[in-house]
Amino acid sequence: MFIVLSRFGFLSPGHRRVAIEGSILFFAIIVVLLALFFDYSNGFHDAANVVATIITTGVLSPRRALLMAAVCEFIGPLIFGTAVAQTIGENIVNPSSFDQRSLSLSISLVIAALVGAILWNLITWFWGLPSSSSHALVGGMVGAVWVAYGPDKILWRGLCYVLLSLILSPLLGFVFGTLFFKATARLAQDAPPSAKYFFNRMQILSSVALSLSHGANDAQKSMGLITMSLVILGLSPTFHVPFWVVASCAAAIALGAASGGWRIIRTMGSRIYRLRSVHAFCAQTSSAAVILGAALLGGPVSTTHVVSSSIMGVGAGQRISAVRWGVAKNMVAAWLITIPAAAAMAALSFFLIRIIHPDF
Repeated sequence: MFIVLSRFGFLSPGHRRVAIEGSILFFAIIVVLLALFFDYSNGFHDAANVVATIITTGVLSPRRALLMAAVCEFIGPLIFGTAVAQTIGENIVNPSSFDQRSLSLSISLVIAALVGAILWNLITWFWGLPSSSSHALVGGMVGAVWVAYGPDKILWRGLCYVLLSLILSPLLGFVFGTLFFKATARLAQDAPPSAKYFFNRMQILSSVALSLSHGANDAQKSMGLITMSLVILGLSPTFHVPFWVVASCAAAIALGAASGGWRIIRTMGSRIYRLRSVHAFCAQTSSAAVILGAALLGGPVSTTHVVSSSIMGVGAGQRISAVRWGVAKNMVAAWLITIPAAAAMAALSFFLIRIIHPDF
């Protein structure tokens, strides 16, 4: 409304400046709230990846598993830096290259990217499909930038790095899962029946490591978007993630994890491969190693992909025929369509925003 009043000359220059500053603050609040909601949806969507195995094997009750995951999800982003946030906020699009005279267009772009990613998260959660929140966010950003400014604004080298991280990480999860299970099985081949108790206890440690790594990697994606928006709006001179952004994103993903995604928990916990304690321990440890390594290197990987592929790798290490490859095939199909689907939703959201409110 402030923009409309200013455009038609109903505000004096002084009032116009105040109105513009108020509009910028309003835009910033909208973006922050949407980014935190995406972070929350990421948490409950991906909580299944973190706790499914430990719940399925009966080591912890669902309530305790989710509470443990939520605490670790909050701590993870606070201790492992912001390398992934830098990648998301600066390497896919350059926020400083946006036209500062068209702030509403740029903010519409960011909002549309978040809406597209959130919608795809909700759709796949409803159908119980363990798709990737990371893919959804990348797809949303690409789709929104493409329709708002054209393909020239996309940093293709940075986007290729992100896509390479997303593609290689599940392959590494599968390989690590297979090798780690084979090594563990060889070491424990003469173990007494009490070894199950040992692996139950070790599952708690591996689940803690997985929760920390998930929070460290996934919460940073929202941090990157929020900080990018602050640069676009002129509220931050350079791309530097403020502590309040880190803390709020950590809290949002932790609350999401505490809510739990029960539909996806069932898929992850039993429909790919029927897990026992040793399988769950190996899958969680392999996943945590890949995800945390990527977080430290700035690679925005998909926790869903890595955990799913680690479970498949562990199952294949036991016996290839034991893996339910039909379910795995459906999951891979969901992975493949996530980026284009989220991009299309973001593009549609952008057009709707511009039609409903041209000055937004």
